[in-house]
Amino acid sequence: MRLAVFTKNLTNPAYGAARLGAERAAALCGAEVLHFVPQKGDDPEEQSALIDQALALTPRPDAFVLSPVHASKVDPAIRRIAAAGIPMVGFVNPIQAAPSVAYVSSDDYQLALAIAQYLFAHLQGQGRVLIVTGPEESFTSLERLRGFREAARQHPGIRIAGVIAGDYVREVARDRTATWLRDKPQLEACLVANDIMAIGVLDALDAAGRTAAVVGVNAIPQAIEAIAAGRMLATADFNAMQMAYLATECAVRHLRGEKVPATMELPVQIVDHGNYQPWSQPYAQRPVLTFEQLRR
Repeated sequence: MRLAVFTKNLTNPAYGAARLGAERAAALCGAEVLHFVPQKGDDPEEQSALIDQALALTPRPDAFVLSPVHASKVDPAIRRIAAAGIPMVGFVNPIQAAPSVAYVSSDDYQLALAIAQYLFAHLQGQGRVLIVTGPEESFTSLERLRGFREAARQHPGIRIAGVIAGDYVREVARDRTATWLRDKPQLEACLVANDIMAIGVLDALDAAGRTAAVVGVNAIPQAIEAIAAGRMLATADFNAMQMAYLATECAVRHLRGEKVPATMELPVQIVDHGNYQPWSQPYAQRPVLTFEQLRR
């Protein structure tokens, strides 16, 4: 049994964790995983080409486990998977162009709302906040920005001082934050749409000799280290390893003729200095819940 697993990029540690999660599930289920990752991160054309590459394999993969890099620009390639009669399981981002067996995710809006409310409570409802988003057309980024804005709407004393796109890349977030900071004398906090960008924001703050409360999303090891050291306030756990693990297990179970749920959604968890210890280990050592454990 061979599974084609599609993740978005090689730069975000969360997707490295997703690939590991798929491998862990496949090893337990006796399946083989083939990874397809755009060299140019989050590129719809390259992901579409990778889908065609997988479809051209002999024999073809038995199932596709897929996180689309764009809400619509990969749709023609997704429809080619469906036309080939190969089942798909989505994770992180939904597959909307064709039916999928299952979809495993976290609610990006609720994650963003929760981490923003945590930050605003820390600020006691007052302060200037910089928002750092991901790619402008990314499903996760748009949903997280929507959650951030809703939380700000609920706190009249919070002023959104700026919104910049860090493209889910540490260096991009660092450089654009550094540019933004040059003529902005007052800033209390940074609300960042993922952790690797949050590390870039911390880089920029350090270089500018500035301090601000920083929160992110993902609970990647670098963020946990920053929380433990007191450099970063908190993160929301967007557990891509768990999602890919479950998506892979769902694909295998479907191929075996077993029924799987149409959707599986992971709960929102905030990680801060008071509870970070369970996350303070490499991805390979972090526990994952199996399909059966989640159903209990």
